[in-house]
This record gives sequence, C-alpha cells and structure tokens, in this order.
Amino acid sequence: MRLDDVRRVLVVGAGQMGAQIAMQVALHPYQVTLNDLSMALLEKAMTLNRGHLERRVAKGQMTKEAMEAALARVRLEPDLETAAAGADVVVEAIVERLEPKKACFARLDRACPPHAILTTNSSTLMISQIAPVTRRPAQCANMHWFYPPLVMKLVEVVKGRETSEETVELVAGLTRRVGREPVILRKELPGFLVNRILRALAREAYYLLEEGVASFADIDRAVELGLNHPMGPFALADLSGLDIGYNARLETYELTKDPKDAPPKALAARVKRGDLGRKTGRGFYDYSATPPTPTRD
Repeated sequence: MRLDDVRRVLVVGAGQMGAQIAMQVALHPYQVTLNDLSMALLEKAMTLNRGHLERRVAKGQMTKEAMEAALARVRLEPDLETAAAGADVVVEAIVERLEPKKACFARLDRACPPHAILTTNSSTLMISQIAPVTRRPAQCANMHWFYPPLVMKLVEVVKGRETSEETVELVAGLTRRVGREPVILRKELPGFLVNRILRALAREAYYLLEEGVASFADIDRAVELGLNHPMGPFALADLSGLDIGYNARLETYELTKDPKDAPPKALAARVKRGDLGRKTGRGFYDYSATPPTPTRD
C-alpha cells in the first residue's frame, strides 16, 4: 500500500490520547473511525474534542465551518470488527498493558483488510511484543504520540524486528500529512527516546522525594526555574495521568526485573487510591484550587 492509498484511519480507544489523535487526523483531512467500548464513551470524547476546536474558533485560529467539517469526518463505532472493516491504518490507544494490546491486535488482524497497517500508540511496550499475535508483523509498528496530541508535534515511529521499511516510511509519511513531525527509531528499546530521557529525570526526582531531600513541589519548582522546563516532573505526571506512568513503569519492570524500573512508592500510593492527576482532579496537586495546591500523602 502507498501513502496516497490511505483513506480511512481507525483509532481504537477514545481516552485522552485516542480521542485527540482521531481529531488531529480528521483535521487534515482523513476519514476517521473512533472506536471504544460504548457509544457513551465515544460521545463524551467527541464532546471534549468539540470543546478544543471551539476554543480555536473563538481565537480566530479556524472557522466554524472548518470545525464542523472536521468533526463530521469522525465516525463513532463501538463494535471493533465493524470499525476495522474499512481501515487502511489503525492506531491502537487502549490501556498501557501488554495482554489487552495483544488481544486487541489479534482481533484487528482478523477484522482489518489484508493491506491495513496496525500501529500502537504505546509509550513503553515494543511492537515486537505485540505483532506476533498477527499474521502481518511486517505491517506493524509503534506510532507513539505525545499528550496532548492536538498540541504536541512529535510522533515516535518505531521499527520492530519484523517491521518492513515500507511500513516505517508509510507511518512516518502519514505523520507528516496530519501535521506532526516523526522521528524514526530503527532499534527497539523500552520507553523509546523521549520517555527514557524523562524517566531518567523523573527517577532522580522520585529518589530525592523518597530520601526526604525536598518536597515534590520544591523539586518541581527547582526544575522549572533552574532548568527552564515548562513544568516539573510531578506536575507533568499529573498532566499525563498517573495511571499511565504507573502502568508504563510496571510493564518495564516486568520486562527487566530491575528494581529501579519499578513504580515509585509515591506514585503507586496515589494510583491505588484513585488520584490519577488532572483527569480526576487530584494527584500530586489538588486541581479544585486555583492555582493547584500540593497534596499530602
């Protein structure tokens, strides 16, 4: 399949990542199918997408007509097999756990046309861990977007052991056509490029916190003011979703068995009590206050 042959993109998973990926693709302008477990979840996702685009209209960044046209290009379909039937490229963006992703890819492989490219948005799991459940490993790759996809420019395109060069180039080309910039990794490793660098910074931040060197709020402030980062590691974790960071670390730990890769205690405690960051209103910071205030363990 050539890049010019791509007509419909399927995004599986209408959470924070999947919903915005679908919207970004529809803006450029591909036909998109968005899939999740229920129509209620899909409609909630599109309500949030409409809000994002309405703010652009209010700022004069796009017309109302362009907004409505982009929204209309997203078809909602809760049945995965029905959604997959006409897909040329799939972006899987479900929970960051290996077994659910493998189960999803197996279903996609059975339901998608033979030419379809299957990608995972995983930030940690490698496509070579997932692709063997399919009959098309050469047509599988990582297509890792960054949150929020409607804002962040970068997409990491990762070649698995059996991924063909044609698949890599098609995914990178599609990334450019939907207004994003690809970097291509031709060797797999957990966490890829950006998250490995961020994980190293975050690992040290959690170490300093657990050793009682400083509070997480002061560590964030030091990183913001001393390194000129837009936000510190704990505020960034809240923005991304603490459960996403927890699951990614857990998957890495289960792969490496290296204690330094295990989820930090401060992160695990918040996830276990349901404080997942901005999306739940509370994580390392309490977002019911303005500005957000640091929480206590």
